[in-house]
Amino acid sequence: MKEIEDAYGHALFDQMSGKTRSGYGEFERHVQIPVERDDGMIDTHSASLYFSIYEDWPAFQREAIALAKGRVLDIGCGAGRHSLHLQDQGLSVLGIDTSPLAIDICKERGVRETLLMSISQINRSLGTFDTILMLGNNFGLLQDRQRAARLLNRLHKVTTASARIIAETLDPYNTDDPFHLEYHRRNRELGRMPGQVRIRVRYRKYKTPWFDYLFVSTKEMQEVIAGSGWKITRFFDSPGSLYISILEKDGPR
Repeated sequence: MKEIEDAYGHALFDQMSGKTRSGYGEFERHVQIPVERDDGMIDTHSASLYFSIYEDWPAFQREAIALAKGRVLDIGCGAGRHSLHLQDQGLSVLGIDTSPLAIDICKERGVRETLLMSISQINRSLGTFDTILMLGNNFGLLQDRQRAARLLNRLHKVTTASARIIAETLDPYNTDDPFHLEYHRRNRELGRMPGQVRIRVRYRKYKTPWFDYLFVSTKEMQEVIAGSGWKITRFFDSPGSLYISILEKDGPR
């Protein structure tokens, strides 16, 4: 990723420093990260979320991460909040992210093992893992049905026989927003899954390349993982659209 494309990393850096630079000097603020969808819709979320501590996480996330065990691969580690918590619990964690600045932030905050890499670059040279962590909606990194099958197979090959995946996503159908509903309809017409979004992250002058991200209902997740060598053994629900699935191995591949 080029520096001009690391919008996410620059937002995290400014949040960590507690300042945003502008023509009017520096001032304290909570950094907002704009996410642009390919239909023109723009949403924002606070970068402070990526620095939150365990005690401030929702109950369903605290309950799910308690199932992490052994050696952990934290996919899309961001500013390292999950990696740091698991390290504190005595687990060995490797955090990976595609943002160079995010990886620098993780190192500065004390994550012991990090690599600049994408989910599609995961391979056996990394060793074997007992837990794959995909919190922070990172089940979405599977992007679509076809890519999901390939990546889940890849994760199967780098994990132990008793490994589990802790995967967070949101149910895209839990909405009455007409803009989201129209986007679902457009996706169906294009032969895409309704919750498959094409987005990019923007922050000040920085913007990532466009990429696909996948949101699925619990029923769709069952369909997406079918035949992948993984099975869902448990769900953790939130009061809203978010939920976490625990996936365990369904036999050899």
